[in-house]
Amino acid sequence: MKDLLVRAGHPDELDAVESLLREASAWLASRGIDQWQYPPHRDRITEALERGLCFLAFEGGKPIATIQVDDFADPEFWTTEDRLDSALYVHRMAVTRSNSGVGVGGLLLDWASERAAEQGKRWLRLDAWKDNQGLHRFYEAAGFTLLRIVDLPHRRSGALFQRSTEVSDLNR
Repeated sequence: MKDLLVRAGHPDELDAVESLLREASAWLASRGIDQWQYPPHRDRITEALERGLCFLAFEGGKPIATIQVDDFADPEFWTTEDRLDSALYVHRMAVTRSNSGVGVGGLLLDWASERAAEQGKRWLRLDAWKDNQGLHRFYEAAGFTLLRIVDLPHRRSGALFQRSTEVSDLNR
């Protein structure tokens, strides 16, 4: 899996990103998990593609994963005490089912951590679905720490995780 190519998606690859997200949504639903059970936010994805913040991972020329990495700290979750500018934030990461379980997600998170470090950021952060314990275990196994859960009645996400971007911390 070392031959994974990650690059910024192009605006004309919106369908590829949406397809990856819809596949993840269907898989989650098949497992009784209500995460992502709505159409992908086409407007947000389009904007991220146009700004070069939505990335696609390719294997053999085929898109197998997507991740958005940017400096947007959702104000309903992250506070000024979190030193917002000290991190990059992960959004909408999905891997095709045919490539799940082989380390693609971990490689994408490592790639995002390196990107954050290159930009002088101390942390890579994300918010995850509050009640998806399997996802929480995945992030913890990838070196993330659960900081807190923000329980807002109108938001299903809110489990806040972060991981250091310092090389000495990544070589655990």
